[in-house]
Formats: sequence, C-alpha cells, structure tokens
Amino acid sequence: MLIPPPLSLYVHLPWCVRKCPYCDFNSHEAKGALPFDGYVDALIRDLDQDLPLVWGRTIHSVFFGGGTPSLFPADRIDRFLQAASSRLRFAPNLEITLETNPGTAEHGRFDQYRAAGVNRISFGIQSFDDECLKRLGRIHDSDQAERAVKLAQDAGFDNFNLDLMYALPGQDLAMAERDLQRAFALEPTHVSHYQLTLEPNTMFFARPPQGLPDEDLAWDMQEHCQALLAAAGYAQYEVSAYARPGRECAHNLNYWRFGDYLGIGAGAHGKITLGAGQDILRRWKTRHPAAYLAEAGTAASLGGDERIAPQRRPFEFMLNALRLNQGFALGDFEAWTGLPRQAIAAPLAEARARGWLSQTADRVAPTEQGRRFTNDVVSLFLEQR
Repeated sequence: MLIPPPLSLYVHLPWCVRKCPYCDFNSHEAKGALPFDGYVDALIRDLDQDLPLVWGRTIHSVFFGGGTPSLFPADRIDRFLQAASSRLRFAPNLEITLETNPGTAEHGRFDQYRAAGVNRISFGIQSFDDECLKRLGRIHDSDQAERAVKLAQDAGFDNFNLDLMYALPGQDLAMAERDLQRAFALEPTHVSHYQLTLEPNTMFFARPPQGLPDEDLAWDMQEHCQALLAAAGYAQYEVSAYARPGRECAHNLNYWRFGDYLGIGAGAHGKITLGAGQDILRRWKTRHPAAYLAEAGTAASLGGDERIAPQRRPFEFMLNALRLNQGFALGDFEAWTGLPRQAIAAPLAEARARGWLSQTADRVAPTEQGRRFTNDVVSLFLEQR
C-alpha cells in the first residue's frame, strides 16, 4: 500500500499595514476596518471545499502566513483552529506558527494567541538598524522589535524565529554582524537569514534602491554571518534557515521534503497527493481578498488546478529537497513522486561528476559547492533524462 507524504495546513491572511517595496507575496494594504469574521467564515468554506482531497489524513503542522497574520485578533485565529480541528485530524503536539510583524504586536495579545493553540511565532524583523528599516519600508523600529519579542517570551513562547535580511541598501559587513548580535541577545530558537533580492512586480524591482552592496560584499556577508550563526549554536539545515537542535521549522521542512499541504486563503497554494495512483495536484485560490471573500467555497474561488506530470516531478522534488543541507533519501524520492530512482540516475551522475552532489547507498546531499550553485544543480532535473 502506498502511503502519501505528511500533510500540513497553510492559512493565508492577506492584509498588512503597508506593502513593503521588496515584497512579492500576495499582500494588500489594509484600508479601513478589516472583515475579520467574514474572512474566517470564508476560510472555513474554503477548507470544507478541499476536505474531500484529504479525508482521513493527519495534519502535522499549521502555518498562518501573509500579509501580516498578527493583524487578526487571537479570538479569530482560535475560531478558525477550532473549526479546522473539528474537520481534520490534528497530530498531537503539532507545530502551529503565526507570522508576526513587530509593528502590529499589542500588549497581552501573545497570551491570547498561545491560549488559542499557537506555539511558534515567526517575527519579521529584517534588521535591527533603524535606517535600514526605513529604507525597507518597515513600520517598526529596532526597539519595537525587541519589545515584541520580549512580550512573546513573557507570554510563554519558547519557540520563535527571527527573520533577518542582509545585503540591504547602505549596509556594510559590520552592520550585518550587528544585526545578528542583537538577534542572538534575544535567544531565538530559529533564525531565517536571507539576502535581499529584487523580485519582479515589486517597487524595488521597478526602482532599485541606492547603495545596494555588490555581489562580492553580499557573498562576504553571507559567509561571515554563516560562521557567526554556527559559533552561536545555530545549525544551518536549509539555504537560509538556522536552528537550535530540534527547533527546525516543521512546516517548512515539510515543504522542502516534498510533503503535501492544503493551501487555504486568498492566493494560497496547495499540493496534494491523490489516491493509489499518486497523482499530484497543485491547487491555488483566487488572489484578491474581495473576490475571495465573495467566492470562497465555490468553484469560482479556484485560481487553478494542475496535475504534475511524471516527467516534471524530478525537477519539482529537487527544487525543494536540494535546499536542505542533508539532502534527501532516495526512498523518499520514490515514495513521494511515485517514480523509480532510475528516473533521476543520469542527472544525478552528472551532478556528482561536477562536484555538486554527494551520494551514498540511499542518500543524496548537496556538497558545499552544490549549495552555492543550487539553481544550476536543480536545472539538471528540468527534464526526465
């Protein structure tokens, strides 16, 4: 009997106070009072529509992303989780993460999120330098960031992530190091540390900011900060993710291992393995919040359904799995794609010959050089060979 991969639940809450100029996520500036109750109603209708895809399966993690999920009051988060847990089997002690903008954290609310079942917070800090934060269009300053983290700690959260960016406009190596040192002082269990990139359809892509570090300086920042993170006890387990032992983000690990996930909310994407034939369905929802509110739970809310053809599965699998330092087990490749390992024998051999991948009897992992050229490695699997 074929066993489907682990299943997670992603919930998209699309509003934010102000759209950041580097952000390419489906986020929308809040204008006036937000329809909290109406949106939770829409989420539940959306979930009900997708339930037949996952009957009998267990949810292993829940992630509220955005936008700025912390704009939503805790009682609305609680109402959705109550509805979801009455419809789906939640694993014992599953990880439930809420993304939080320090500029929206309110005194006392973290207690309420924790009471609702949230047990992991991810703070979008980006930098502890106030001038860098202004250039990034963030609504918080460094003091607010530190206060928000301490509020969460006071509320009993002992598992939290700090998002930090490097290669920021006007940033030098010493500034990048100071950001990490201030982060370490707050004792997070997880740090996401990634380079600012100018994504299409963002303000920064249309009008690049002045003072961006050049490629050599950005690489120096990456190497120096990786060494600092390691020395502070944070093991790199993914391209931009570092964690204390046992504190890796369970939800993101499921993505990178080619697990399944329901995507609920405006613009949310999901991936579901269907039946004994192991068809893989990608489904996404309509992006605009107003349309989603009106259409959730109906066919009109589906932005699209797409079956992943077998010849595309190696590329889609590698796009995720090769982000992990430990790589993947060949048995997992076979189980989660429904393909034999022979389907990737040729590109694996080429990647090994180039020094990009190492391979044992049942495990494939990127080398240090392969981690530096991840896109090139993944491109070898674009077509079945």
